[in-house]
Amino acid sequence: MLSIIRDTPPHVFGVKATGQVTAEDLKSVLLPGLEVLTQKYDEIHYLLVLETPVENFTVGAWFQDMIAGLKHFTKWKKAAVVTDEKAVEKFTDAFSYIAPGEFKGFELSQLDDAILWLQKK
Repeated sequence: MLSIIRDTPPHVFGVKATGQVTAEDLKSVLLPGLEVLTQKYDEIHYLLVLETPVENFTVGAWFQDMIAGLKHFTKWKKAAVVTDEKAVEKFTDAFSYIAPGEFKGFELSQLDDAILWLQKK
């Protein structure tokens, strides 16, 4: 399940993933949020808090995630992934080398640091 994180700076769209995450979650939460953000700011500052293992994302969710990334490929400015899964954190850090924008992984205990990092344009 994806839920919107409401206490972020206005130019940051944040979601929290818990339990199983499906394609419908991405279609009804992530994609509309990214659309609003790009229409209003013409760039994406994104916060993903993973409180569920990545194995809980369905194949359809991964497909929708890929669509979201490609649709807004040039709009990504900063993305923070907050998780206690070290492999995901390292992958996020490495993603900055192949995609536009900055991508950074944070531990769950560093959520406030992630929001501060995203806050800086």
